[in-house]
Amino acid sequence: MCKGLIGKKLGMTGLFSPEGKHFPVTVLRVGPCVVTQVKTVATDGYNALQLGFGEKKKSRTNKPIKGHLKRSGEGCFELLREFSVDNPGDYEPGQTLSPDMFKVGERIDVTANSKGRGFSGVIKRYGFHGGGETHGSHSHRVTGSIGSSAWPAKVIKGKKMPGHYGNEQKTTKNLEIADIRPKQNLIFVKGAVPGFRSGLVSIKKRKLVK
Repeated sequence: MCKGLIGKKLGMTGLFSPEGKHFPVTVLRVGPCVVTQVKTVATDGYNALQLGFGEKKKSRTNKPIKGHLKRSGEGCFELLREFSVDNPGDYEPGQTLSPDMFKVGERIDVTANSKGRGFSGVIKRYGFHGGGETHGSHSHRVTGSIGSSAWPAKVIKGKKMPGHYGNEQKTTKNLEIADIRPKQNLIFVKGAVPGFRSGLVSIKKRKLVK
């Protein structure tokens, strides 16, 4: 079985449990995803499926991707992603996968790009407390010391400083599927997932740690 699918975040809403309790959910349009390549241990060293999602104009696709998709006989896709699979022999290029592979109550991991928030300071970006705000203080929201002078006489790599905040790949793990509507290709996930509305997401079955 394929371990994941590609989808799009539509937004958030709320559902009611059988006991009448209201809880927030994120609506994901998952699939249909088309198999563009089947990878096996014999040919590639591992078992995986490459899936395509969404439509894209051929004029906006570069030649290497066009040539790759031409071999599978498929059109151009908005996004290509690879997912591990246990039995690659059960799949073939051109086959369509839908969200009915998931079940209500199942736990999944959702990966997407977080919202980009532009250039931000350390207080907004990392939650620094800032300097004093009473009389005599000149440093309210500045970073503060970023290193010693004599030694090591340099800024240590990875130092938390102002910079671009957001637009990074993030994964929210162990989310519960509240409802599935296969006819509309919709999955309702309890809680929030990374990214903005209409953003592309990858949905994977939860990886159990032994």
